[in-house]
Amino acid sequence: MKRTLAAALLLAALPVAAHAQMAGPIPMIAEGSTLLTVTANGEATREPDLAMFSAGVTTQGTSASQALAENSTRMTAVIAALKRAGIAERDIQTSNLNLNPVYAQPKRMPDGSYQDEERAIIGYQASNTVSVKQRKLGEYGKVIDALVTAGANQVNGPSFMVDDSEGALDEARTKAMAAAQKRANLYARAAGLRVARIVSISESGGYAPQPVMYRRAAMDAAPAAPPPTPIAAGELELSSSVTVQFELAR
Repeated sequence: MKRTLAAALLLAALPVAAHAQMAGPIPMIAEGSTLLTVTANGEATREPDLAMFSAGVTTQGTSASQALAENSTRMTAVIAALKRAGIAERDIQTSNLNLNPVYAQPKRMPDGSYQDEERAIIGYQASNTVSVKQRKLGEYGKVIDALVTAGANQVNGPSFMVDDSEGALDEARTKAMAAAQKRANLYARAAGLRVARIVSISESGGYAPQPVMYRRAAMDAAPAAPPPTPIAAGELELSSSVTVQFELAR
């Protein structure tokens, strides 16, 4: 795994008396000491156990009520399919509901320009989308297939997550701090100094999906029906970045 460690070394003595003359908050260090700022990253990987995706239905009708009525019928079937697939009601949330007019295409003139006139409304389009939490990742493909069979014509996602990420983040934080302290000791030795104390610590972090390859076992016979939509969850890299200020002294 590639790690990026950046360190900014301030090799200038900062007497306490000079602090008041400098703009912004300056950490208080002993006279004759040196302030060292180190930024370091730590990472931890986990297999995701939660996926977020959206599914919905878009319909059209000659009137607003017709488009919305058809959409409501089909969306009711989609939500019912989600529940039959084992998705809890608390994991289904309406995220978008739209009803918009559909306009006629503008008339094109012989010179290639378009006629400048108000376009007529020729129909209406209704869209309804739900956000879904998929907690059983092994059944994700089957759930998507069930949604499409039930009438969903919009599916977006997934976004993979770790439901309880604190353990992995703590591991990343520990690695980041260890890297920062190791780097501080290196700079201190190179400058003929020692690390006296930690002055301040600040943190940032997150996680990003990293693809991995899966190999599917061969089947003895051809399946009677198409396999479920293939989904590869891969793994997630959770990272923590810490910026630590050290006081270096002789």
